[in-house]
This record gives sequence, C-alpha cells and structure tokens, in this order.
Amino acid sequence: MNKNLKANVKSQIPKGWLCELRIFYRLGMETLSDIIRTGWMNVIIITTMAAILMIFGACFRTVISISAFSKELGNALEISVYLKNSADAATVKSEIQKFEHVESINIIPKAESWSRLKNEMSLPNVDNPLPDTLRVKVDNPESLEIVFNDIRKIQSVEDMSYAKDLAKKIELINHVIKTITLVVIGVMGLLTITIINNTIQLVIQSRKEEIEIMRLMGVSNWYIRFPFIMQGAFYGLTGSLLALVPLAYVQTGLNNVHKFFMVPVPAGAQTTVLLVMFSMSILFGAIGSFWCIKKHLRV
Repeated sequence: MNKNLKANVKSQIPKGWLCELRIFYRLGMETLSDIIRTGWMNVIIITTMAAILMIFGACFRTVISISAFSKELGNALEISVYLKNSADAATVKSEIQKFEHVESINIIPKAESWSRLKNEMSLPNVDNPLPDTLRVKVDNPESLEIVFNDIRKIQSVEDMSYAKDLAKKIELINHVIKTITLVVIGVMGLLTITIINNTIQLVIQSRKEEIEIMRLMGVSNWYIRFPFIMQGAFYGLTGSLLALVPLAYVQTGLNNVHKFFMVPVPAGAQTTVLLVMFSMSILFGAIGSFWCIKKHLRV
C-alpha cells in the first residue's frame, strides 16, 4: 500500500525540463546571493587564489620546459657497439632491432671510421685496426642501461660504451621534476581547499538561521549544498582567469629560452597547463566547499 502511495505521489511531481531549468536557475541565484553576501572578502579570496594558481601554473610550465630540455639532451645519447672482426654488421643490427626501447641503429663501417681518423690525425700507413661500429639510439634516457645490458649478451659484440654518468644525471633530473610537480600540486590543493573552507564557513555562519528554517521545511540536502559548492568552484574559476595574465608573460619568456637554445617548444604545453590549472582549481574549490558543508551543516 505504501509503495503504491509513493508511486502515485511521484507521478504527480512535474519532471519536465522546464521545471529542472527553474531549479537550476534558483540554485544559481542562491550562489550569486552568497557571493554578494561575502562582500569585499571576494576580492581577497580571488586575488589570493590567483596568486596561488599563478605560482602553480608558472612552476608547472617551467617543469614542462625543463623536461623538454632533458629529453632533447637524452635523445642525443647513444650506445656505441663495437663488433668483432668476424661479425656481420647487418645481422647484428637486425638482432638489436628486436630489443625493446631501441629507436634507431646506424651502421658505421670500419673503413669509414678509419678514413675519418686519418683525415683528423697524422697516422702511419698501417692496416685498419678499427672495428665496425653500430650507433644505437633508444626511446628515452632511462632505457639506456636496459638496452646496453641486452646488447652485451650478443656474442658478436666485442665492446660497448655510452655516457653513463650523463644518462644517470638526466634520469635524476626527470625524477626530481616529477617529484616537484607532485609537491606543487599537493601544496596548491591544500592551500586552495583551506582558503575555500574558511570562506564557506563564514558564509554558513551568516546564513545559519536561514539554513535551519530550510531544513525544518524539508528542503533536500542537495539543494542546500549546491550553492556553497558552486561558490567554491566560482572562486577557483575566477582565480584561474585572473592568473592568465602573468602566465602569458611566463609563457613568452620560456619560448624565448627555447629559441635561444634551439630546443623545440613542447607541443600544447600552455594548453596543458591551462587545462590542468582550470580543472584543478574548480575541483579543489568545490571539494573545499563540500568538506566545509559536511563539517558545519551535517547535511
């Protein structure tokens, strides 16, 4: 009987898109009203958010450029493989190409190496003592040692070498870059959530009686929560928009550095930074509001 009654009541509730639009309009107006109530504090909140996001965006964009420089330097590294006199260079090349992370292989015949050496130095007229050499490039610096160990197992290989110290330093730089990125994101998230949490707490205190009346009237928790969550997201969005101005100067400066060192600018670097900055600022703003609501409203 109760189930039939509930079903009959639900069937009488209007569910058209116009009704939903009115609800969203009302929630939007509530959000705007809360923002207006906050008054001059909005300026402090938004400028603080913009400063945090500007620092985050500048660090993130710089990290991308450093990563590009590191990758460009790493791509110049290669493994020199010296073959035995009895080895066939083409056969060894085809064998190495099967290994994972190998990007390209260049065969340098011993006659070519000997000719270059004779042009550079005054040498006696003796038989060519140099071996055939393979220059092996890998897909990233971190794979150098893996490929090196795989090639070393080939019996036709006499000796090998690569700039191990430089490869280790590049690998260390990449790890540091990833760590810095995670730390910056964590700090940015913590500061954003803290600022939004304190702001929404003040708004809740100013509307405490009104919210109590709404709850006594049976207003849904979602209806009460939504304007506060939207207010937090609004601060994140507005702060991101304000941070665009200084970030444009950072982008121009980094592009000039890339041009000076003739290193290509990472494709879509600025777009990536903006997408991450806007997404995270809005998300953290909404999360900060939501946590504050759960703590102080219990809805």
